[in-house]
Amino acid sequence: MSSRHQIHLLLLLSLLTLLLCLSTSSARRAPFAMRISCGARQNVHTLPTNTLWYKDFAYTGGIPFNATRTSIISPPLKTIRYFPLSEGPENCYIFNRVPKGRYSVRIFFGLVAHPNFDEEPLFDISIEGTLISSLKPGWISHDEQAFAEGIVFLTDGSASLCFHSTGHGDPAILSIEILQVDENAYKYGSDQGHGIILKTSIRLTCGTGKPKFDEDYRGDHWGGDRFWKPISTYSIGSDKEISTESSIKQASIAPNFYPEALYQSALVGTENQPELEYIMDVDPNRNYSVWLHFAEIDSSVRGVGQRVFDILINGDSVFEDVDIIKRSGDQYVALVLNTTVAVNGRTLTVTVQPKKGKAIINAVEIFEIITAESKTLADEVRALRTLKTSLALPRRFGWNGDPCIPQQHPWSGADCQFNQTTGKWVIDGLGLDNQGLRGFLPKEISKLTHLQSINLSGNSIRGHIPSSLGTISGLQSLDLSYNFLNGSIPESLGQLTSLRRLNLNGNKLSGTVPAALGGRLLHRASFNFTDNAGLCGIPGLPACGPHLTAGGKVGIAVGALLALFLLVMLLIICWKRRQNIIRAQQIAAREAPYAKARTQFTRDIQLSRHNSLGQARLAAENGPSLLS
Repeated sequence: MSSRHQIHLLLLLSLLTLLLCLSTSSARRAPFAMRISCGARQNVHTLPTNTLWYKDFAYTGGIPFNATRTSIISPPLKTIRYFPLSEGPENCYIFNRVPKGRYSVRIFFGLVAHPNFDEEPLFDISIEGTLISSLKPGWISHDEQAFAEGIVFLTDGSASLCFHSTGHGDPAILSIEILQVDENAYKYGSDQGHGIILKTSIRLTCGTGKPKFDEDYRGDHWGGDRFWKPISTYSIGSDKEISTESSIKQASIAPNFYPEALYQSALVGTENQPELEYIMDVDPNRNYSVWLHFAEIDSSVRGVGQRVFDILINGDSVFEDVDIIKRSGDQYVALVLNTTVAVNGRTLTVTVQPKKGKAIINAVEIFEIITAESKTLADEVRALRTLKTSLALPRRFGWNGDPCIPQQHPWSGADCQFNQTTGKWVIDGLGLDNQGLRGFLPKEISKLTHLQSINLSGNSIRGHIPSSLGTISGLQSLDLSYNFLNGSIPESLGQLTSLRRLNLNGNKLSGTVPAALGGRLLHRASFNFTDNAGLCGIPGLPACGPHLTAGGKVGIAVGALLALFLLVMLLIICWKRRQNIIRAQQIAAREAPYAKARTQFTRDIQLSRHNSLGQARLAAENGPSLLS
């Protein structure tokens, strides 16, 4: 092979490699998907799609149990998690590390498989603090009511789904799905929907009798695996089904990625009843987003002008002279029309009124438009959660989710107020008196900067009053009476110029009442310091003795400890000396007989020596003895 051919081959391989890299980098990633099997102890897969469902441990509280499915469209899962009222009126699933984006969130309900749970529970559901659904009696008999679903923007890296007791049974959750969709999915008008939640009211696939999900249609995963309720007729004798196996163009495209099969069936009018009319019950005084799907799949309609119709909602014309082929460009091409309507009554009626030919429709989607609620200031939420832990708040309080929203279900004992400046909810009152609270008051309570009143009386709270309370400048009423608080009253409380009511009676406080508080009594403030044996310094309390600074008190304490140490050391030395004397006396007593014997023996020897010496001296004086 010549060098020129080699160069050409290398250039061709480089070009192919570059094209491959570009195609790989431009390929769209798979959407984020999290599916939770509530109450499951292990991850599970379900047929026929081999869908993975994660176990739900560490996401919430509640009690796991065996499940009873209420609908054929519910996921084929065997466990459930229910939340008795003893766990609190609000219980939530909190998911972290959720990428920022737009999501379809769906919650399936179920029944606890136990004879004591034979009645359907009725409760409320919120997503990110916004109420999206309230279960109604009879929901177990309707497939489309076996779940709640909403399309929502998640922006802070987490997702919060809460269930609120209404006194009609314990909330019981079968599964949760958080499925990412295109950021422009179901965009209507100029609003991107960042502050809007679209609650699914109904999805209909027309001209078929089998319920299907997008997965059953082999739809694009970016569509969010929607459920389509089948409808084979709007009214018996007034319409008929048609279908095709021809492929449909412009169906599975961004941003909504509808499955192609959705447009392969339809309902059409008849000779006797050429128009089509669909009526559904809705909640009054709401706004609804309506999405209507068409494709000309009738082989007898081949050109422009053969089928023309108007679309009316609740009698008002919203689209006129709709010609599917003219608008879409051809037969077997998907056409989607969207409009937003305000409904004052309790029904929403969609009418396809033909002008030429008969009416046709392939699918219908209707969403309730819900304005997302503003949340509570994050610092104040964290402060309340710290308070919940430090005071050992009973489980019956719950205190899960957001303290102030949904507005129908605020936390018990926390008073909320909307702050126009920040556009957030704030806590302006705590009322937890006589609730059996224990533990201590944390310094983080000062993060509740908008508090105007605090009532924690009649509990068993111990420890010191945190000096940080003096930084809550708007505090007007503070009642900590009848607890077990000790130590002194912080000087910082004297800085609360708005304080008009202060009850610290019935504790174990000591020391001097701050002078600033004492002076406030002259300005019609109501303060109560009684039943604290150690308090002094204002009228009605004992007079204070010589005042010592904190350094003086520390010096006295150190001196006392040193004197005690010296006294102990002196006692130890005396005790050891006494022990030595006693030990010496004992040894002397044991050796006394032997000492006496040795003394007598020594005396005898000395006397013997003395006698011998005397006799020798006498012989020398008398001279030698004469023998006869």
